[in-house]
Amino acid sequence: MSGLMTKSVAQEQREPKVETRTAVERIAGFTIVATAVAALAVLVATTLYAQGQDKDKYSLKSPSGIAFSDFRGYEDWAVVSTARTDQVLKVIVGNPTMINAFKAGVPGNGQPFPEGSKIVKLQWKPKKSTEAPFVVDVPDVFAQAFVMEKDSRRFPKTGGWGSAVFNYDAASDSFTADPKSLSDCGNACHTAVKAKDYIFHPYQKR
Repeated sequence: MSGLMTKSVAQEQREPKVETRTAVERIAGFTIVATAVAALAVLVATTLYAQGQDKDKYSLKSPSGIAFSDFRGYEDWAVVSTARTDQVLKVIVGNPTMINAFKAGVPGNGQPFPEGSKIVKLQWKPKKSTEAPFVVDVPDVFAQAFVMEKDSRRFPKTGGWGSAVFNYDAASDSFTADPKSLSDCGNACHTAVKAKDYIFHPYQKR
């Protein structure tokens, strides 16, 4: 009888230890899962934020309906030329359709740019360089993206070209569609170069 009692007491002493180890294991498991979920949440939030930046930019449309998304990827387009006024420095870039047409001799060969040609003037406010050993203006604050696209079906009254301006605000790191931007500005302002299919800037071969 004494032996049975001793065995029962020993079992009771071991059982709480088993339960304790099981609880510790459960807590450790929950901690690992919670850490993994938190890390995943940070990764997803970062990805969504980056996607949101592009979504905000490319969701814009000008008052006439020209979408910024029509020019998606312009950051990597080839340079056509550069220009400057008293107010801005400009880098003009074109999509592959535009660049291929330039290389084929358009508009100097008398041919118009093909449908789907797109060009963007990236405009910065200039400043004097304080680092160069010579006098030179360099880009300071980005100001605007002036865009033009060839689509004769959409813009039959303006030589097939539609244009828009998207203003950039450095403080908020965001673009807005210029409320005064009209789709025919590219034609109306470029009438002087109608014979060159309304494009001011010739392609600078290099």
